[in-house]
Amino acid sequence: MSAETLGVRRSINARRLLLPFVGLIIPVIGVTAWWILSAQKPSFYFPSLATIWDRFVHTWLLGGATAEIWPTLSSLFLGYAAATLVGITLGVVFALLPSVNRFFAPLLEFVRAVPGLALIPLFVIALGVGIETKIGLVIFGAVWPILLNTVDGIRSQDLTIRDTVFSYRLRFRDRLFRVVLPSASPQIMAGMKVSLSISVIVVIATEMVVSINGIGNFLLKAQAGFDLTGMWSGLILMGIIGYLLNVIFELVERRVLRWHRAMYEGNRR
Repeated sequence: MSAETLGVRRSINARRLLLPFVGLIIPVIGVTAWWILSAQKPSFYFPSLATIWDRFVHTWLLGGATAEIWPTLSSLFLGYAAATLVGITLGVVFALLPSVNRFFAPLLEFVRAVPGLALIPLFVIALGVGIETKIGLVIFGAVWPILLNTVDGIRSQDLTIRDTVFSYRLRFRDRLFRVVLPSASPQIMAGMKVSLSISVIVVIATEMVVSINGIGNFLLKAQAGFDLTGMWSGLILMGIIGYLLNVIFELVERRVLRWHRAMYEGNRR
């Protein structure tokens, strides 16, 4: 191996090691600026970041409010998992059976146009104020990006691949799980990523309206009681949770779509 090739490989490895830390530059600068500026002119509505952080530690890491995190995350994960299953299943049906898609298209477009949060009273009447309502609203809000991306991903499958599969007369199950879904997986994962953000928004908003527990309910109580430091600590917690969920999803996405990324990089070369 030549010295030039070895140097290039070392440079690539160094870039890969530093890449995860590049995204932290802006947040670190922003937090530092917030810390300094808020310490100079603290106010009742905008307390200093040092005060907020102290409250965050005592409330969410050491205090009893940690019990409010689990109801939110459990509703989020259950609703998101159900939305993923329903979205992919219906997407496959509508993509492979155009007649079924045409039959249900008007109804789906009508339901999709209704904001999920506007259905909170209906869900409360049907399911009460428990976890079922939160899960149901998360499913309703998060299912659409997954469903539409699944349909589009399957319909945009390469015609050559489709004809080759039919020529080999593969069974439907093998064709679905070995060809159809893998080829549509990049778009399905894109829809799932959008739906994850929607799920977080829906579950917090639902907890602020009808729930008796959870982070959203904590935020509402803090706001109603003029506990603005506690409210800010809850907002920071939601930002951290959203960031961690996005990081976890990207790690899963890289592993699931590793073949797609390798194929794309090979075509570029």
